[in-house]
Amino acid sequence: MKPANGSKTAIARSEYWRKLVQQHAASGQPVSVFCTERGLTEQSFYSWRKRLSREAPVSFALVSTDGSAGNAGASLELELGAGQRLRIPCGVDAATLRTVLTVLRERA
Repeated sequence: MKPANGSKTAIARSEYWRKLVQQHAASGQPVSVFCTERGLTEQSFYSWRKRLSREAPVSFALVSTDGSAGNAGASLELELGAGQRLRIPCGVDAATLRTVLTVLRERA
């Protein structure tokens, strides 16, 4: 039988790794350097980053558009969080945009 606090421990562990993944994203360091400085294995880091990316849905918020919403030539800008923005020009290929969003989900 699991201890009563087993789920709290799992939540605490997830939060610990979520914070580390966020710290890495903000650090600008290569994963190898980030992990070495903190006594982590790269394998654990990558495993947790992948696990957490599956748990959290990616959300995007419309920041601005160039022109009116009905303007076929309008580009838009999405705020990705942590001060990052993605500018999407008008006429962008749907397959290219899909690829970019997939990569962003994997790295989040």
